[in-house]
Amino acid sequence: MPKPKKKCCESKPRCKRCPIRMLKDGTLPDGYTVKKRKLVKVKKKDQTSKAA
Repeated sequence: MPKPKKKCCESKPRCKRCPIRMLKDGTLPDGYTVKKRKLVKVKKKDQTSKAA
């Protein structure tokens, strides 16, 4: 599986490594998402910081 690009190049049609296309197809690696056409890591929620 190809690694996603860090930033979408906005070309049409979308290339195979485009993060937007990979997100839509469901092939984006775990722990990543796309915000404002850029690939970003998802922060894990800390379960110890929850209020009692």
